[in-house]
Amino acid sequence: MAEVFPTLVAEIDRLLRLDDPSHPLAGTVGSLRFYGRCPCTETCTNLLTAPPGSAGPCFAQLERDGMDVIWLSLDPTGTAVVDIEVLDRNGLGLDSAGGAE
Repeated sequence: MAEVFPTLVAEIDRLLRLDDPSHPLAGTVGSLRFYGRCPCTETCTNLLTAPPGSAGPCFAQLERDGMDVIWLSLDPTGTAVVDIEVLDRNGLGLDSAGGAE
């Protein structure tokens, strides 16, 4: 993910550390593999970091100024990010790489 979306990865890490400086997911997103966009619809904003269908019931909501900006879907154990839903794309470098536009 860090090679494809460095700005997004940096923002996720920043927001995770704001909530908890030692958050167990902080620092892990950059090393995740990018599996492409979720194929469910043309307008889906999910970026897959695991094969489709890997998401479990857990997720982490990341906020900026009191508004949700990113949702992290987690595996069934709640310990690994399996997709990233970007609700606010402003300034996150999503306009070209990996077809995430």
